[in-house]
Amino acid sequence: MMCFSDNTIQSIFCCCCCCSVQKREERTQISLSKDEELSEKYPQHRRKWFHELQKKKKSNRDRAQPSKRKPLPPLPPSEVGEEKIQVKALYDFVPREPCDLALKRAEVYLIVEKYNPHWWKARDHWGNEGLIPSNYVTENKKTNLEIYEWYHRNITRNQAEHFLRQESKEGAFIVRDSRHLGSYTISVYISARGNVDATIKHYQIKKNDSGQWYVAERHFFPSIPELIWYHQHNAAGLLTRLRHPLGLMGSCLPATAGFSYEKWEIDPSELSFVREIGSGQFGVVHLGQWRAHVHVAIKAINEGSMSEEDFIEEAKVMMRLSHPRLVQLYGVCIQRKPLYIVTEFMEKGCLLNYLRERKGRLRKEVLLSMCQDVCEGMEYLERNCFIHRDLAARNCLVSSSSIVKISDFGMTRYVLDDEYISSSGAKFPIKWSPPEVFHFNKYSSKSDVWSFGVLMWEVFTEGKMPFENKSNLQVVEAISKGFRLYRPHLAPVCIYEVMYSCWHEKPKGRPMFAELLQVLTEIAETW
Repeated sequence: MMCFSDNTIQSIFCCCCCCSVQKREERTQISLSKDEELSEKYPQHRRKWFHELQKKKKSNRDRAQPSKRKPLPPLPPSEVGEEKIQVKALYDFVPREPCDLALKRAEVYLIVEKYNPHWWKARDHWGNEGLIPSNYVTENKKTNLEIYEWYHRNITRNQAEHFLRQESKEGAFIVRDSRHLGSYTISVYISARGNVDATIKHYQIKKNDSGQWYVAERHFFPSIPELIWYHQHNAAGLLTRLRHPLGLMGSCLPATAGFSYEKWEIDPSELSFVREIGSGQFGVVHLGQWRAHVHVAIKAINEGSMSEEDFIEEAKVMMRLSHPRLVQLYGVCIQRKPLYIVTEFMEKGCLLNYLRERKGRLRKEVLLSMCQDVCEGMEYLERNCFIHRDLAARNCLVSSSSIVKISDFGMTRYVLDDEYISSSGAKFPIKWSPPEVFHFNKYSSKSDVWSFGVLMWEVFTEGKMPFENKSNLQVVEAISKGFRLYRPHLAPVCIYEVMYSCWHEKPKGRPMFAELLQVLTEIAETW
């Protein structure tokens, strides 16, 4: 009888186990090498059985019994996800649909959900919820300048002076964006004193190395609102106290992206026609009303003048383009003929007529401000990869407050009139087109830049026809030989240089609209 100690038995079992493991490893290696050989010999598509087997294994795993272990406790709710944004209304908003929420200027609301960039779901202090246009509100933070009556983002130096002169009050002021990104300017009205006429002073708000803001030396503040509050009570280096903040909030309601959330089709029974205000490439344009309280422009499209189906699809995209310097598209009527395009109404009409009617009465600062407006709208289109294709003074409109906005962007793509899209036709805008368009029909944002240079020329000639004594064919020949439009007598050299930079023969040689906007703003601040 043989006796074994526990240690001896353990070593025997370990030896056996090691041997069996070693043999299994060898068999596995042999099996793998055979699989590799088979894989080379027979491609995957000839080994369907292998894939079927894998599917069965996966199916069996999926049908496996769930674990009997207790489930993990739920995660705590995310504080970030629960956070709601408080906003302040910049304008009154009257609900247009049952799903809308009324806004009252200067009141605070809670944003519940952002459906898209233009329409948000909000809640008022009574608990009522509904949709609101996002451009009617701003985040309610003390550091957010937009909550203050005196701040105006989209305003040029010339427009600031115009509004301040209308007010004509000592110490009337506004704060606006300066030509340098992230910096600001105070524009203040100074009444006549002795032999000195009334004037507008522009004070730049500066920032020191410590991050503090100041206008006058020795008076530093951690924020712009605190700076303004101080100078409302103390001149402290300024010619006058900032006595009267000039607010435009609520005086001119901005257009909304459509009449409501995703409402692109308009019921024609909701439209009423007031009077005819013009006619264009597509048909007659009327001043009208939507639901008897919103003024709109209604364009009746002549049958056969455009590809309607393609345009309707594009209109859904165009409605999402929303900017203070674009004429807003509200929607289309497709239920009956003719098709109607409904847009924002611009009280002072076409820019070209506006210039011609006021010839000799517009200062160069006003003319530059018009170019800035158009450039701002085109920079937005450029940023959103949208090409206008027919930029000209005739396709820009003027609002009641003399703001210029771009109209009819992208419309030429749907014209069916061969005379319009052919370089041999009189209607084709050859005089506004770069070489790559009239030679190769190649459009881009840089072809829009060329057209913008011609528009600037129209503005500074107060509405003259470019190349007025030349036919389209002569213009093509002249441009191809390197000839360009002359400098208008109202345009200083610095302005003509901007125009001329837009007319580079190669698209790559032309500036972007973002660059043009920066240059024009710098010129405006130095005049």
